[in-house]
Amino acid sequence: MADDPRFLGPARPLTLAAILAASGGQPGGDAGADAGRVFAGVAPLSTATPDQVSYCESRAYAQTLAESQAGLVLVPGEFAAQVPAGCIAVICRNPALAFGLVAAQFHPKPSPDGQIHPSATIHPEARIGAGTEIGPHAVIEAGAEIGRNCRIGPFALIGHHVVLGDDCVIHSHCSVTHAVLGRGVVLHPGARIGQEGFGFTVTEDGRFVTAPQLGSVRLGDGVEIGANSCVDRGSLGETVLGPGTRLDNLVQVGHNVRTGRGCILVAQVGVSGSTTLGDYVTAGGQSGFAGHLKIGSKVRIGAQAGVMNDIPPGIEILGSPAAPKKEVIRSMLVLKRLSSETRIASKPRSE
Repeated sequence: MADDPRFLGPARPLTLAAILAASGGQPGGDAGADAGRVFAGVAPLSTATPDQVSYCESRAYAQTLAESQAGLVLVPGEFAAQVPAGCIAVICRNPALAFGLVAAQFHPKPSPDGQIHPSATIHPEARIGAGTEIGPHAVIEAGAEIGRNCRIGPFALIGHHVVLGDDCVIHSHCSVTHAVLGRGVVLHPGARIGQEGFGFTVTEDGRFVTAPQLGSVRLGDGVEIGANSCVDRGSLGETVLGPGTRLDNLVQVGHNVRTGRGCILVAQVGVSGSTTLGDYVTAGGQSGFAGHLKIGSKVRIGAQAGVMNDIPPGIEILGSPAAPKKEVIRSMLVLKRLSSETRIASKPRSE
């Protein structure tokens, strides 16, 4: 089953014209006879039926495409000839993107209903924008400012004087304190924004003394934070995630970290305090950053990399300690050759 109606509700039927408009694609060949054709939903190539839409962007799925029963497939131009008879080919520059846009038309996200659940606790000095929905047992504290058409999920906490821009979605069990959020920010369940950072000093007799965390968090427009991810507030000043930045689940961002626009931090990434990332930095899963680093724009960091030094813009790094990709691969090849030579040299000679 592709789109499960138990969770999503029934898909909204779409005509070929609506799919072309949503995807920005062009029909391959003569699709005039199919102009009024209606499609019922989306599905993978291998399971799609003649009333469903799918996509293909990789040669690895060429055989699956040739055997697919889908009624319409979004493909790059070079794959159009491989679309089976009876299936409409819609040519797109980016089929994956086009598929996402089409799927969103079949299953549009519901708008906030503007209702405030009776069990929600809202301080009289909080300001709630028109159309905002607030779920059961949510808590909105004094001085909070919630924009228009937001959705606040069950058991969420919006702390004192927190600001949410319009169209934000705060899912269940999130907490937001000491923070200003831009427009369209999404926090997935259990995300924690604005808590104290990991800052302390050690006395001569071995006691830990927590340093005051006096700063805040600023999330730019369109930032999305995954489930159970944490963004600590600044010790002094701000922790900042630039517009469009996305954090996967279980990501830790320390105090006073700053990212540029459109950064991507994949699951279990950890960024230590006061590190700065430029625009469009991508960090693979379980990679980690030492503190007080400067990472240039468009740097790509491999999974499980240990970043311990500043990185200039535009390069790809791997390994721990992290180094440029070509250097790491060269080192691996040398080690492999040395290991092979040592193994051969250590074999006993036959008499």
